[in-house]
Amino acid sequence: MLKTKTNDQFWLVTQPDHGQLAGALAAHWGNDSFQPLGNLSSVRNPSRLREQAVFAVAHHDNGWFEWEAEPKLSDSDRLPVDLADMVRDQQDGMNRWRIGLRRFPDAPYANLLISEHPRMMYGIHQMAGPEPGDIHPLFWKDRPEPLLPGSGESVKAFLAELHELQSAWKARIAADPETRDWIEPQTLKPHARMLQICDGLSLALTSSLIPARDGASRGLGQDVFELREVPKTSWEDRVTIEVRPAAPKCVVLDPYPFAFDPLPVRVPARGFHADDQNPATHQVRWYSTPPTMLEYWLGSSPLSFAQLR
Repeated sequence: MLKTKTNDQFWLVTQPDHGQLAGALAAHWGNDSFQPLGNLSSVRNPSRLREQAVFAVAHHDNGWFEWEAEPKLSDSDRLPVDLADMVRDQQDGMNRWRIGLRRFPDAPYANLLISEHPRMMYGIHQMAGPEPGDIHPLFWKDRPEPLLPGSGESVKAFLAELHELQSAWKARIAADPETRDWIEPQTLKPHARMLQICDGLSLALTSSLIPARDGASRGLGQDVFELREVPKTSWEDRVTIEVRPAAPKCVVLDPYPFAFDPLPVRVPARGFHADDQNPATHQVRWYSTPPTMLEYWLGSSPLSFAQLR
């Protein structure tokens, strides 16, 4: 659960809904300057690759579905605990990936891309100097401390488990003449990075987890930050995108990567007053609170939003 406090209101967005927003960003990615997913290298059947890549981005957090349906609650407000607190349980966090990476047995490439996400996130534990293109937007400002507390040996074992799964998926992908070139580094690396980029941008619109350039993060599209190492036309052609609010719910990306300018996006959230004394159980309280659509416009400059006034 992504949980953001704004004034006296908590806004809660589920991990699957955040993933769907990331998938929408991936589906709209691409214009005269930025190649869409599927076209970041020369491959057979780029439209099929794009489909699998967008699917992976949209469902990269599917392992949280069960947790979101029956979440752990905070003692202070009786609302689900925030993701930042939840992932401190190292083994439970790893189990989310174990569940999610087995949900789609007939989608080996999507699974491979999804598995690259935890491989790079947990792999920071093992890297003295991680490659810039491996660092998630969550850590764009500084090298993180070890991502999750817990045993280093458990991390090694988990990474070995991911390697075994990836080897099996790569073998299936390589056996198909239409997909065998998808696992080459020049194709796999930019698409894995795009999963991180769309994830990071979605997190900035649905939480306060992405660090702001200056001061504390306010979240929900209100912060200036950078998306670094963004594949533009290929893995060798990467740029930094500055993300900054231009007006309430209007966010500028420079340079601009989307097909439509401005691009409307929305994600369901539930709002709860911080002093809510509702005695109902979580399930009753949650489902009796209608979702609100958080709506944003993404554009190339403040002028993109002039037509909205």
